[in-house]
Amino acid sequence: MEKEFSMLNGKEIIVGITGGIAAYKTAELVRELTKRGANVHVVMTKNAMEFVTPLTFQTISGNPVVHQMFELFYGSKIGHIALSDIADQMVIVPATANIIGKIANGIADDFLTTMVMATTVPILFVPSMNTKMWESKAVQCNIGKLKENGFEIMEPGTGDLACGTHGKGRLPTIGEILEKMEDIFTKKDLKGERILVTAGPTMEFIDPVRCITNRSSGKMGYAIAKLARRRGAEVILITGKTYLEPPRNDIRIIEITTAYEMREAVLEHYKDCSVIIKTAAVADFRCRAENCQKIKKQEDQDILLLELEKNPDIIGELGRIKEDRILVGFAAETEKLVDHAYDKLKRKKLDLIIANDVSKPGIGFGSDKNEVTIIDKTGYARHVPEKSKDEIADVILDAVKRLLKKKKKER
Repeated sequence: MEKEFSMLNGKEIIVGITGGIAAYKTAELVRELTKRGANVHVVMTKNAMEFVTPLTFQTISGNPVVHQMFELFYGSKIGHIALSDIADQMVIVPATANIIGKIANGIADDFLTTMVMATTVPILFVPSMNTKMWESKAVQCNIGKLKENGFEIMEPGTGDLACGTHGKGRLPTIGEILEKMEDIFTKKDLKGERILVTAGPTMEFIDPVRCITNRSSGKMGYAIAKLARRRGAEVILITGKTYLEPPRNDIRIIEITTAYEMREAVLEHYKDCSVIIKTAAVADFRCRAENCQKIKKQEDQDILLLELEKNPDIIGELGRIKEDRILVGFAAETEKLVDHAYDKLKRKKLDLIIANDVSKPGIGFGSDKNEVTIIDKTGYARHVPEKSKDEIADVILDAVKRLLKKKKKER
């Protein structure tokens, strides 16, 4: 099975499971970690085994599940020491009020808490409990102690809880947990930068039910936004309508529909940014007159003519006013890829342009993969072979980082 692009690939991950109703969700987390190439070791408390059996996690992870206080590991090696020695990261999920309180106050009375005391790698707590428990002074005091001691803490989600109430206390989604784990491993080499990313299609209305749009899924822009935030940048994502989940909950997302709305949002926020990456597929034309009522099909009508006019050239406008900001554009081409993309770079006064051949099957629009050529102002073109869009995003951000470094030297 092909491993996903991930900072977790090849890492030794300890998953500590405690006695909360959300324990069953941890099976999906373990499965996803293994898909990303991690070697997962599961440690369960006695109470956790009341909700899920160790056999479940042994089957999914391919490793023995540890749950006894004095269990040996690798022959004569003491279990909690041996596991802590090989670990790259540890995550405790669900983190109950009980485990939070014990570790915050230095109590080590089972395998899991003892191993935490012996571990020097990053430890992530993923709380899940009743709303009133989460909001209690005791739990919040203990959360504060954990943060002061350098532990990573996720905020629980809000929604319907197993106890029948609604509020804060739900386990974050598996995707959110994985993203936080990836974040912990990622070097923050873009910290201090604010990056504006545009993504997705725009829609230009013909009448109240019909529109002109394109096949952009937004996946490339969302990947760039996610990776930029993971690498420490503040990120503003201006996006057209997509079916994608938000890439992260700490990214500012501004939703737009039309090209004019995109332009308004970009011009409002670009001045506060050091980098602008325009992945959005903005419609070049809109209807000159939008019909207020649905256009009815006439029985004797074989042709409907639409009169179109140009939309604003957002990236061209940015090129004229960007000053010392880095401006990155995209070129979706079907022929003469490098020639057409480089011509666009010069005309729009871009610093980089990312060209991709949208006529190639299996990549580009709607796909999880892409294949691009990165072209700079000198005309140098670097081909990046087919990779996941997360990998492509990382390569693009590497190129942006080099430009930032060069600009800072020139100042």
